[in-house]
Amino acid sequence: MTFKVFLQYALPHRFLSRLVYWGTRWTFAPWKNWLISTIVRNYEVDMTEAAQPDPLAYQHFNAFFTRKLKPGARQADADPAALLSPADGRISQAGQIVDGRIFQAKGQDYSAAELLGDEAAAAPYRNGRFVTVYLSPRDYHRVHMPLTGTLRETVHVPGRIFSVAPFAVEAIPRLFARNERLVCHFDSTRGPFTVVMVGAILVSSVATVWDGLVIPPYAPSIRRKSFAGQNITLERFAEMARFNMGSTVILLLPEGMAELDALAPQQAVRVGQRLGSAPQG
Repeated sequence: MTFKVFLQYALPHRFLSRLVYWGTRWTFAPWKNWLISTIVRNYEVDMTEAAQPDPLAYQHFNAFFTRKLKPGARQADADPAALLSPADGRISQAGQIVDGRIFQAKGQDYSAAELLGDEAAAAPYRNGRFVTVYLSPRDYHRVHMPLTGTLRETVHVPGRIFSVAPFAVEAIPRLFARNERLVCHFDSTRGPFTVVMVGAILVSSVATVWDGLVIPPYAPSIRRKSFAGQNITLERFAEMARFNMGSTVILLLPEGMAELDALAPQQAVRVGQRLGSAPQG
């Protein structure tokens, strides 16, 4: 075990995340300007796409981190049958779910049931398809709909807050099924699909367009919230949620609902880009 991986186990995840949560919302100009400038410089953030291109004009670091883009900066694939990327970032892994197990990295996998916190909810995905997208600090941190869907339920699953950077994904067993996460279950004309928002160290924070800030607070146990009958339908490509700091999105699709294109690990993707074909019934 490397020292960097050892730290992932040893650090007080939630305490550090709470500190960073408040630090990234501090409006003291010298602090927030230093923090924003450091990220822009070190990660070569492209501010020309942002609705507010001046990085120092943001009220605090989190406002910069969750920045809007200019109209037209991202567009949905023109094919209405295209399955869309829900996020900017890089493909961590993508492919078939094999007998309920999802590939994480070489030598690592985890079950759909433990990811979703529910055996029954995982049943439709037993031999389905998955796409895992890793968002780095340089990326646009709003998540959009891969397909048109009606929200059925969210499940806030408690857990650790390990880093989701590639070094951690390769070294920490079942990482995505151990981190704090928000599971969003949708229904479509072709069947169910699920978008999982996986938190990461230094603010495991998720906000949705229908419920506002959901994480924190961190969950002491699994928390379910039903949206049945509320008719919350989000169109393909519409914004659905955002991450405040570190993040990974996992998309689960039942068998026969979609066919993925050839997606390679570390392949760059953008919101609205075609990931495969999912014709609507």
